[in-house]
Amino acid sequence: MKKIIPILAALMTLVACNDDAFLTEHPKYFYTPDNAFSSQDQVDQVLVSCYATLRDTKVMGSEGREMFVFRCCNGTDMYDVTNIRHNYQFNDYSNINPEHSVFKFIFSYWYKLISYANLALKAADLEGITWDSDASYRYAKAQAHFFRAWAYLNLGECFGGVFLVTDICTEPRFNFARSTRVETYKFAIDELEGCLDDFPESHPERGRIVKGAAQHTLAQLYVDMGIALEEENRAEEAKKAYEKATEYAGALIDGGRYSLMKTRFGTRMSEGPTYYYANISKMRTPDHSYASAGVIFEGNVIWDMYQPGNIAYQDGNTESIWVVHVDLDAYMNGDGKSRLNYSRSFSPSIREATPGIIDGLMEDTGGRGVSWVMPTEYVRSMIWEGKWGEGDLRNSDVVFRRTILGNVPGSAYYGRVVPWDIIYHKGGDTKTRETAYTQAFPISCKIASDVYPDDAFGGNKSYLFRDDYMIRLGETYLLRAEAWWRAGQSDKAADDINAIRSRAHCTYMVDPSEVNLDLILDERARELLYEENRWNTLLRMGGTVAVDRIREYSYWDYPRSSTMKNYSVWPIPQSVIDTNKDVKIEQNEGWY
Repeated sequence: MKKIIPILAALMTLVACNDDAFLTEHPKYFYTPDNAFSSQDQVDQVLVSCYATLRDTKVMGSEGREMFVFRCCNGTDMYDVTNIRHNYQFNDYSNINPEHSVFKFIFSYWYKLISYANLALKAADLEGITWDSDASYRYAKAQAHFFRAWAYLNLGECFGGVFLVTDICTEPRFNFARSTRVETYKFAIDELEGCLDDFPESHPERGRIVKGAAQHTLAQLYVDMGIALEEENRAEEAKKAYEKATEYAGALIDGGRYSLMKTRFGTRMSEGPTYYYANISKMRTPDHSYASAGVIFEGNVIWDMYQPGNIAYQDGNTESIWVVHVDLDAYMNGDGKSRLNYSRSFSPSIREATPGIIDGLMEDTGGRGVSWVMPTEYVRSMIWEGKWGEGDLRNSDVVFRRTILGNVPGSAYYGRVVPWDIIYHKGGDTKTRETAYTQAFPISCKIASDVYPDDAFGGNKSYLFRDDYMIRLGETYLLRAEAWWRAGQSDKAADDINAIRSRAHCTYMVDPSEVNLDLILDERARELLYEENRWNTLLRMGGTVAVDRIREYSYWDYPRSSTMKNYSVWPIPQSVIDTNKDVKIEQNEGWY
């Protein structure tokens, strides 16, 4: 007791001194941004977290409603929900408002990436970190700047002007001010232009960002900024932005490193897919193959582009600029997100539409599809009608397959092609036809395969194990075509569109007089089916492009009857507005 009293007295004396230094924390036993980093490898781990965050936007490792809206793009002109997924709908505008969870999730998702990028930038400049070279230091920072720019590109396209956060927030803030949409794009442009020469032209590690990815992103940002400038009646500045977009896209298209894949290549270049009309594995034998029934699928270069081992630039794919890396061994060793959740999410569930005729979860029906989303009629047939689909490899049966054999023994269609009128129950009752149409549709080679390696360890044909494109040169051509058209040079726009169509062996080539926004959006749909984030594409166009196309091409009637809002961006989440109490944030037009 005698020992305790002097200690208490000393503590009371220190408190009485009111010395602020006494109150300052000097943590030794937990990490802060200032003491957590001691090597360049630790900085790189933050960058790896950025790559992982972006990978999730592709692989959909989190099977929540919100990620499905962003990645699967349901509610757009290209995709909608099936009749069994109405709880995942995103086009009934009687239920969609600024408090919707999708807006909050996606808005927060991009700020999560920004927070990682800001941490990496801060860590890279901490004292005491030794870099093996100046190039390594500059590349680390360039990657962080890219991730921050990528996040603001997506935020600008989806939400317009947002908060430009450039440092780590160490305490709560309630005074964020919004930029304009133009300012958001300009910030991202400055991010990338300031470090463009710090990116390597190539990298031995697949999935790492290279200079080409930054150039493509700058082209997209300049197109986006041009559109936003036009909406501010700044036509001359907009034209200059479009010209910059063509310069950056041209650096990729004409630079000699990248080129469109025009001939067969890669791991399966001498073959096509092999399918069986069987609903159990032991019947997958030559006498139950589609070939034995006279149906031969011939591979082509478009099909090759989506085969395992063919996706990355390191695989010899000169069209590939940036990929997310997916690895089966990593999946087997505990990385549960190292797989593409495509066959499960995107593939049809034809078995539900055709009981007694087509059954099971076999490769020929797209694997274990549960039909979270479906392609609209616009994607299934309208964009391929007449001259637009003639000769097009992208609409060939090996790429967008419409031929399916009956696989139920005893059926009149066993081993025979099942007509779509039968699959769709033409002439049947409304409910049956609705089930059939929404759950049965053509199967893209981008989302399904004839080979599922997880069969060897008890898989169920839900996942693809291959890399996937984040950026490829085909889209760069379409971005430059859009920039040319917006700059008033439709002849050059037609040339770029025809370069894509020629690669796809299309019979019909576009005339400059035909080039308009609808044609550009149609060609993007043909080329980038299941690849682009369609919400971003529609929203960045400005005006009422998004809602006009939703009203025109939606499968369901309720978007047409409920879409009273005219908007060019999503709303700022209401919770963000409410918590930013020290600065008033105006809601985006059309979302009150």
